[in-house]
Amino acid sequence: MSLTPALSPSVPLSNGLRIPIFGLGTSHRGGFSHDAIVYALTECGVRHIDTAKRYSCEEKLGEAIRESGIPRSDLWLTNKLFPLDYGYKAAKKACLDSCSAMGVEYFDLYMMHWPAPLQPAGCSNRQMRAETWRALEELHEEGVCRAIGVSNFLIPHLEQLKEDCRIVPHINQVEYHPFQQPTHLIEHCRKEGIVFEGYSPLAKGQVLTEPAVLQIAKKYGRTPAQICIRWSIQNGVVTIPKSTKKERIQENCQVFGFQLEESDMATLGRLHDDRHVSWNPTNVE
Repeated sequence: MSLTPALSPSVPLSNGLRIPIFGLGTSHRGGFSHDAIVYALTECGVRHIDTAKRYSCEEKLGEAIRESGIPRSDLWLTNKLFPLDYGYKAAKKACLDSCSAMGVEYFDLYMMHWPAPLQPAGCSNRQMRAETWRALEELHEEGVCRAIGVSNFLIPHLEQLKEDCRIVPHINQVEYHPFQQPTHLIEHCRKEGIVFEGYSPLAKGQVLTEPAVLQIAKKYGRTPAQICIRWSIQNGVVTIPKSTKKERIQENCQVFGFQLEESDMATLGRLHDDRHVSWNPTNVE
């Protein structure tokens, strides 16, 4: 079963664009497979691909997309700015270099990957965020980035950016799964017109052996992964599970033909224990 436009809904951004609510993530350390990307695009109907310069697969991803034969205009491509490239000039150059590496003229979404630079900048993190964001605003206005966003930003980071800049981020991409549900951040984003996007929806596999998840999966005749992805999407969160295995990608796509009952949504909602399986931005000023 492949995705179709009717079965794979999209979420509106504040600038009028629509992002597919389901996408395929990539990552570093073995998180890219040429064959898996081609399979996802050609056999599963995936049209949303998420990557980052940090993952070191831009050129290979561009090759896989071209091999798929899917027109660029039919795809939603997200890329992220590496925190070593923060600063106005560095950010603009890095984005254009990433476009060249992937062989595309624009990104549908381009994000700051982290709320702080990875090396001393000679200024505060707030100043560096504002300077970098100014570059993204210009790239957006120039049409190189159809939408711009941030990743791993918390409420104080978002509030400062709103004070310092002209364009409120269109999206904030943050770790999100049953064990990590940043409710106040989600509420803040929605109040400010920022779409909330979640990564690591399976908590890097930790949620797949959770008894409550297993029980719900059995009830619906679905896999634990499908239950967790469905839960995320049913909560209105743009969701980007990662996999390099064809059978897992196919499994992860099959989440639009059923709906979780409210009681099961609530059960999963009670699993929050505030654990992180990825970067934790809590202590970033």
